[in-house]
Formats: sequence, C-alpha cells, structure tokens
Amino acid sequence: MRQDGPRDAPALVLIHGFGGSTRWWDPLVPMLARSHRVVRIDLLGHGRSAKPAGRGYEIPEQGRRVGAALDRLGVKHAIVVGHSTGGSVATALAEQRRDLVTALALVNTGPRLDAFVSQGLGGRLMSAPVVGHLLWRFRTDSLIRRVMSTGFSRPGYEIPQQLVDDVHGTTYHAYTATSQAADDYLTQRPLPERLTAVGKPLLVIFGKEDRRWRSSSADDYRAVPGARVELLPGVGHSPMLEDPALTAAPLLTFTATHSPRADSTKE
Repeated sequence: MRQDGPRDAPALVLIHGFGGSTRWWDPLVPMLARSHRVVRIDLLGHGRSAKPAGRGYEIPEQGRRVGAALDRLGVKHAIVVGHSTGGSVATALAEQRRDLVTALALVNTGPRLDAFVSQGLGGRLMSAPVVGHLLWRFRTDSLIRRVMSTGFSRPGYEIPQQLVDDVHGTTYHAYTATSQAADDYLTQRPLPERLTAVGKPLLVIFGKEDRRWRSSSADDYRAVPGARVELLPGVGHSPMLEDPALTAAPLLTFTATHSPRADSTKE
C-alpha cells in the first residue's frame, strides 16, 4: 500500500490491473496528489502483497480486501479508480460498500467478456496449463515483454523494467487464478448491469487503440445512467502509462465534481 498527497484531502483510491502493481500509477500520481489523498493498493498475488497458493483471488474477495485496507486507514469516503481488471475490483467494492465508494472511474476495463480481443500469442501460451507452467518457470524478460506488448499501443513506448519485474514477482498460480477470477466475474454479470444497480457516478476512460479490449465496447457503459465516457486518441490499454497527462485531464475534471469530503483519520 502507498499513500501520496495531503492526508486531509479527499481520498482517491487507485487499483491496478492484472499482472500489475501500485507502480503502474507512478506517472499519474504527481498530478493527482496535488488535490487528493491518493491511496494505492497491491491486490492479492501482485506487487508486495501475499501470493498464496490457495483460493482468495475471486474479484469480490479482492474488493473486500481493498475495503478492509481503507478501513484500517480511516478512509470513510473515496472515489475509486480501477485499471482493466482493477475496474472489476472497484465495481465489486462499490457493490459491497456503497457507503464507502462515492464515485467510480474505470480505465480500459472491458464491460463484458466478449469484448476481449487478445493477449497475443505469448499470453495464450502462458495460460496453457502445461506449457504455461513450464514457460513460467523459465520466463525471461523478453518473453514477459512479449506477453505485455498488447497492453501498450503508443508508437515508441518502451515497457519500463519495473513493470517486467512485477510479473517476475508473481507466481504462476496467482497469475492464472486472477485471470480466471476476472473472467468469472464478467461472465456472471456484465459491468454495466452491475454499475447501474450500484447507482454511483461513473467515468469511463478508454484508449482508442486498445489491443486487449475493443474500444468500441466502451459505449456499453452509456447504458449506466449519467455515465461519462472518454475515448483517448493515440493510446492503448494503459493510457496512464502511455500518456499520463492525457489520462489525468478527464479524471481530474471528474474528481473535482464528485470528490468526497476529506475524512479525519487516525494515524
């Protein structure tokens, strides 16, 4: 868990996506922390969090853990931002804790499973039970970069080594269990239906050149009453890394309108 910005400012929670960590938000945080208490949390199986071999990777359970972490920090109200699978976790948290979540922003989060395009050849091989486990044991930086390549579309963008290191630090079980949990959550009920039932203000940010989820699927979120959808040109699945300033602009406009009051916290 990491915190930036004034502790007495409105809380803004950032949840990374599949295979990521709190570091995926690094380029965006300086722009957000000027006016918000920015809280970042490593999901189970990712970053510096535990990576158990059993259960616990289900999306609702991940949401529950985020809520528990915010309770420990004394955060009572927050806007929650999720990237990709992190958007599903943010949605699950809002389903469970409507008292805590005042608004949501989803960044390149697929609305339903059939909007998924591909993780590329490397991703398909890594997910194959026998081949994938073998490749995982002997994975190299180049293989990881190949798997991650569909997550970025901006010409000339080079994947930072620290993001490759995040994948190196993840177990094969955590990787596959999280992937399956994300699929299960979307199969059970598409996100626009879930978010309509939640009834919270919603911002959807989508890179137009996303190679993992069809960017046209962002229109599905317009079914959520009052939802605002922003398509960003020239970037793909990870706009907060590919063009932080472009991503921050609609997010800051949204938070200026919907930021909760600051919470008093016990340090």
